[in-house]
Amino acid sequence: MAPVVLKFGGTSVGDAAAIGRLADIVAREVRPRLVVVSALSGVTDLLVTLGELASAGDAAGVGRVLERLRSRHATLAAEAVTERERATLTPTLDATLDELHTLTRPPDTRVWPSPRDRDAVHACGEQLSSRLITAALRSRHIDAIWIDATDVLVTDDTHGRAHPDVDATTAALTGAVSRVFDGGGVPVIGGYIGATPDGVTTTLGRGGSDYSASLFGAALGAAEIQIWTDVDGMLTADPRIVPTAHLVPHLSFAEAAELAYFGAKVLHPSSVQPAVRAGIPVRILNAANPDGVGTTISASPPPRVEAMTALASKRGVTVIEITSARMLMAHGFLQRLFAVFDRLETAVNVVTTSEVNVSVTVDDTDRLDALVAELRRFAEVVVEPQMALLCVVGENLHEDARLFGQIVTALGAIPVRMVSQSASRRTVTFVLRESDLPQALAGLHDRFFPPPPKDAR
Repeated sequence: MAPVVLKFGGTSVGDAAAIGRLADIVAREVRPRLVVVSALSGVTDLLVTLGELASAGDAAGVGRVLERLRSRHATLAAEAVTERERATLTPTLDATLDELHTLTRPPDTRVWPSPRDRDAVHACGEQLSSRLITAALRSRHIDAIWIDATDVLVTDDTHGRAHPDVDATTAALTGAVSRVFDGGGVPVIGGYIGATPDGVTTTLGRGGSDYSASLFGAALGAAEIQIWTDVDGMLTADPRIVPTAHLVPHLSFAEAAELAYFGAKVLHPSSVQPAVRAGIPVRILNAANPDGVGTTISASPPPRVEAMTALASKRGVTVIEITSARMLMAHGFLQRLFAVFDRLETAVNVVTTSEVNVSVTVDDTDRLDALVAELRRFAEVVVEPQMALLCVVGENLHEDARLFGQIVTALGAIPVRMVSQSASRRTVTFVLRESDLPQALAGLHDRFFPPPPKDAR
């Protein structure tokens, strides 16, 4: 029987009640299952703060954060773990926190923090939570066995954004997990972290725990990968902006990636890639509503009548407009232009071009000043902050040529700064002022996403 991967996010391990629900979900699954967990909600942010305080030489601040981390995990252990299991768990948690203290008190002869130091600090969140969840499951008579992620997820040494070695990871993981499965146990692994072949701890970056789950699922040939979070699944729009947004029960991998890339927070686009390549369905489910249908992402979802699947949106976008007469019929101009973005490690979301103009959007402005300075060496540059992306996604968008006009009409008098349609004609993206986003989203949603029948909710 093919196994299933159950990944639980930070809110699903945030308190004793959440851990109880997690245990119930694990217990009711009859297939062999691998549990992947994130750090407790808020812990990664604390670890980032810890690193900043250590870098500033604030020993008192470091001590306060370490005490918060120790108290948080100790309190949760007392609430969710039996006394018998705590006898083993407590020394393990203490050892990890003591190691964390050592990491943030480097010798004076070494520059700190290096990217390697940051990874070692940030990885402690998943190491602590996976140990805690293992003990909590064992307290509920589930034969959970902890597996150190640094033993089974093999990566290169690109700290902060490590790239997995798929073959080495598959070999290490299947060996470790198979032994647990053969004994009837449930392996538990922290997501987000791995290690180089030499054993140096690394992290996978944003969306890393989902990425770990997807990698593990692909390595095991899993029947499905379940992402347990705090929402019912992918919705037709951001419910914070559009209260009438409703569940999308089925998505293609391509649709899910587009929605995630253009602002849907449920899933990071890179996290599903191993599952896509292996053809393994990914289900997004709500740990607080375990009987919900959720959203299933697969290579071949059921046919959909509607042309549009959902709307995605992203705030905090900056438009950079680059203009140069030398661009006209000039060989190599675009290569030179985008080499600047590559050199300064700034990703571009949307691109539009004309004979003498290129407009792009970015949401990472950490290197914006340097980017603009380099571009102005060979072009005029105008920067427009406080913009937003609104993306219409749907496999069937290309079926009806009239739809684009209907979408523009639904936007009414809202000014649009840029428009881009993907070559696949699966998405149409609009760039507009951030202040206009709520009205634009509401208008499109009202026009194209009527409430589903009551029996379909």
